[in-house]
Amino acid sequence: MLWPDMIWLFILAYDVWNFEYTYSNLPTHSWYCGVALLLAPTFAAAIWNKGGWIQNRANTLAIWCMFAQVIPEFQDSGRFAVLPVLYKNGVMNPAVHPGAAAPTMMGVIAILSLVINVVVFAIIWKRATSKGINPYTHEVFVGTKDYEEAMARAQKQS
Repeated sequence: MLWPDMIWLFILAYDVWNFEYTYSNLPTHSWYCGVALLLAPTFAAAIWNKGGWIQNRANTLAIWCMFAQVIPEFQDSGRFAVLPVLYKNGVMNPAVHPGAAAPTMMGVIAILSLVINVVVFAIIWKRATSKGINPYTHEVFVGTKDYEEAMARAQKQS
């Protein structure tokens, strides 16, 4: 599955938004489910798999979800548990309810995500307007290096 029009702008906007979501809503999973699972398809798309980010993201997310459902202790306790500063007071201990959350970082990440997504939307809108196309029905980044590399890959696979 290739999506040539999904260049680095879409990927950046999605990655930051998705990390913000996991950090704010699944804080005990934000390292593995947020950072690691987003970086894997992003590095692949940036280096050798132009246009294939969406398929790589689906694959890494599916593998992680299956693994996390079968072995939840991996992320919740033990040597590999990564808890954010937000819940250091015992979120994984059933006897301790996290009562003192420090939401400053969640706010910073949420604002950063909003700003990046607004800027990316503006860039996409500006390019679509200058080309006189509807970004919902036509590809916006035709002619860019990333788009052309993804199309070349699509031609090789046909």
